[in-house]
Amino acid sequence: MAVVICLATFGAVWQKRQVKTLRHEVPSTIAPVFLVPGSSASQNRFDPLIRRLNRGRQPHSVLKVKVGKDDHLTYTGRIRKGDRHPFIVVAFSNNRDGYANIKQQARWFSIAFRALMKLYHFNHFSAVGHSNGGIVLTLFLERYLPAHVTAERLLTIASPYNLERRTAKKTQMLKDLIRERKQLPTTLKVYSIAGTQNYSGDGTVPFMSVDSGKYVFQNQVASYTEIVVTGVATNHHQLPQNRQIINLINQYVLHENISDTVKRQNKLLPRIK
Repeated sequence: MAVVICLATFGAVWQKRQVKTLRHEVPSTIAPVFLVPGSSASQNRFDPLIRRLNRGRQPHSVLKVKVGKDDHLTYTGRIRKGDRHPFIVVAFSNNRDGYANIKQQARWFSIAFRALMKLYHFNHFSAVGHSNGGIVLTLFLERYLPAHVTAERLLTIASPYNLERRTAKKTQMLKDLIRERKQLPTTLKVYSIAGTQNYSGDGTVPFMSVDSGKYVFQNQVASYTEIVVTGVATNHHQLPQNRQIINLINQYVLHENISDTVKRQNKLLPRIK
């Protein structure tokens, strides 16, 4: 009888471990796309972008989460049943600029991320960050990414990895990001977009600051591609609505069906690998 009880107990424990392992190893049906705005922006920052991404197709559902200073989460919207790639916007009550606040926002993002994991049971995702939102996501990937969760793609838009115009002078933020780069998932594909009309910047973030992201990602993740978008609507605040960037998100993040003409246009954009 004792042997039977021991075997039954062992079998139950083994079965639970196997189920847990399978949940982690088998990709979940849902793979959300997180969107994180930059400083001074609210959870509504990406509304124009989302409308354009949803145009002419079955729309992706949208859930918005605002993280309070006391770690409280406020939800608006919902994820539609059967939506494999819903958009989840995460914003912060304290949305001020500055490295100290960005580090705090990365911690707040991790709180929201873990709460959403429990609600929707996903184990892989992609993310888009505008301006400091890209830095928040990078810090999250280095410091807070849960084990057994796969970060597939990260697309940053005008994210200032180093605020100095001369890359020889690295800020403390960039030094920290470089020091912790070994924690980044090696399977991650990164697309860093810089907006510029004259190759010096987008009016707010210097081009060299965006370009400094290469010191964080190159030779550490599966692939790192820097793309320069020029022309109309390349001002820092206009970039999330820029048509070329919308096409890049469709092709590289959502993997939506887009025309061969658009694919050729995307390939012609200046890029550094």
